[in-house]
Amino acid sequence: MVRLKKTVVMIGMMGAGKTAVGTALSRMLKVPFLDSDEEIVRAASRSIPEIFARDGEAFFRDRESEVIGRLLRGAPCVLSTGGGAFLSARNRDLIREAGISVWLRADLDLLWQRVRHKQNRPLLRTANPRETLRALYEARMPVYALADLVVDASPDYAVEQMAARVAEALKSRADVLEEVGG
Repeated sequence: MVRLKKTVVMIGMMGAGKTAVGTALSRMLKVPFLDSDEEIVRAASRSIPEIFARDGEAFFRDRESEVIGRLLRGAPCVLSTGGGAFLSARNRDLIREAGISVWLRADLDLLWQRVRHKQNRPLLRTANPRETLRALYEARMPVYALADLVVDASPDYAVEQMAARVAEALKSRADVLEEVGG
């Protein structure tokens, strides 16, 4: 049996599987699963597209940092973040101090297959959403590469297989997962 000592923060592009894999990982580790976007929606009583439209991205990013900081101060859990959260140096510092970042790295074709029919992606509401996704992907890759751990996604892996791969990667970090009796 293992005990989680730090919050595992799932990072990566929209469509990488942060929520699905994070949920499965939390079940495996027997810890809560939290989603920073859901927490922001709950606190604001409006959807993320509504927050972007009414208050702008800068306002959203400030709320996101507040929520991530609050969640990292809580009991260790698995935390899924929005695709842009890790781009903020403030968020990266918060995560580095109190958690561990895990980049779910997926290629552009896989991401596009997963997000192209979704209506809840405000950043993709453009004339050419695939090109927008490609530009975001290229801009974000160098920042995501700063993550503590990287786990590659594949269309061949089921969610549970991806969660198992993340758990295996976490075992390389004694400061994150501790073997306990049983």
